[in-house]
Amino acid sequence: MKLIDTNTKNNVLRSMIQILDRRREEIIKANEDDLEAFGETGGAMYDRLIVNDKKVDGMIQSVKEVMEQEDPVGQEISHRVLESGLDITNKTAPFGTIMIIYESRPDVTIEAAVLAFKANNKIYLKGGKEANHSNKVLVECWHEALKENGLESNWIELLQLNREETQEFLKNPPEKLDLIVPRGGERLIAFVKQHATGAVLVSGRGNNFLYVSKNADFDTAKKVILNAKTDKISGCNALDKVLIDRSLPNYEERLKELQELMKKNQVQILVDEEVSKVLTKEEKIPEENTWYEEFLAMKIVLGSVGNMEEAIEKINKYSGGHSASIISTNKEEAMNFMEQVDSAAVYHNASTRFTDGGQMGVGAELAISTDKLHHRGPLGLKQLVTNKYYVLGEGHVRV
Repeated sequence: MKLIDTNTKNNVLRSMIQILDRRREEIIKANEDDLEAFGETGGAMYDRLIVNDKKVDGMIQSVKEVMEQEDPVGQEISHRVLESGLDITNKTAPFGTIMIIYESRPDVTIEAAVLAFKANNKIYLKGGKEANHSNKVLVECWHEALKENGLESNWIELLQLNREETQEFLKNPPEKLDLIVPRGGERLIAFVKQHATGAVLVSGRGNNFLYVSKNADFDTAKKVILNAKTDKISGCNALDKVLIDRSLPNYEERLKELQELMKKNQVQILVDEEVSKVLTKEEKIPEENTWYEEFLAMKIVLGSVGNMEEAIEKINKYSGGHSASIISTNKEEAMNFMEQVDSAAVYHNASTRFTDGGQMGVGAELAISTDKLHHRGPLGLKQLVTNKYYVLGEGHVRV
């Protein structure tokens, strides 16, 4: 993989900022064609599909933020000189070729490509068919920016493939795929893992939990639960399950308060067996698989637990390993919870909606990784490199 100097990469991004702004109306018009073909006017997929002036502004801001970040390639990780005189430096290096498969969201076409390119990687963008018109125009913008700065357009390529063609591409790619990121639900992840020949980094599944401790400030709990559930239902960082400790003071009254709050905000409630004894008119969880489900809808499960250990066990069994939160006034208890819960991001008295590259200070993100190798959490610019050892000798041989 040819290394591009930082100035050239940043010049491409400056061009891209101007092109996105200049072709704004064309981008929005292409998106209107996608929305018309999509046919629905609500739900998580529709919310993710929309591109308006605000979304274009967000795309421009993403490119600007990445342009202003330090080039992640060639950074020294470690350096040592051995007693033998062998000089060893470990530096960051590009992955090579990345493929991302995603549904609906045209803004990913900008965020994924800008991160991959600044980190000196080639990227294949496999967007969903519902965003074909939008993605086509956005990639044309990328190609225009690349060519303006004397680079080949194949640094950023759009794949418009059906399921069978995607399967074949994964099995027999035209070049080695060094990293494949399926950004979507369980079915997409399983499909990619089944057919891919390269390394797969899992992203996209939420199913996030919040535990209301017996030591919770309940006003804080209500505020955080409402935000995490209703702020953006299409986000993988949205809240789906709430576990309330039965030792919480005024437990039954608090459950009814939470019920009223959810009803007031048009959130459908499902309850477990214990909570149903108090909220008798609410629908019970239909099956165990509901605990594993990411809703992407105005729907929430209210369950109860006997203690924090039971809450941790339940979260580690059923959650997507994305985000989990505890509401408690006891800092020691909260730290114990956060250390034992097996999620990419753990929170104390805060909404799970903060699991986001921009919100966490990382900037634009390729995805939120729920894998443990090579990185967990927001995949920002610094996470889109691997490493390489540079070993300098003077005729050294091993004896």
